[in-house]
Amino acid sequence: MSWQFILKVAITVAVVIAVSAIAKRSSMWGAILASLPLTSLLAFIWLYSDTGNSQLIANLSRSIFWLVLASLPLFALLPLLLGNGWAFWPSLLVSCAVTVGA
Repeated sequence: MSWQFILKVAITVAVVIAVSAIAKRSSMWGAILASLPLTSLLAFIWLYSDTGNSQLIANLSRSIFWLVLASLPLFALLPLLLGNGWAFWPSLLVSCAVTVGA
């Protein structure tokens, strides 16, 4: 394993852990951080640093755009189910299934 790979993993893990830790204290700030396209930005940076190919970044960005639209039902349905007394795991499963269907 190269040091670049280890650095990529460490930064990516740090972002995910930061979102989780911040959300424990403030759901609003956790949501703000989670709603930023950090994963996409990291993917763009890692892909460009590995390939130097801007067209790959453009293609990835375009694909992410269309899939973000399809993922919106998850964010609408999950709080609705949880708010109506559904348990977490069934709510998550149904929300993910609807998202896959979208």
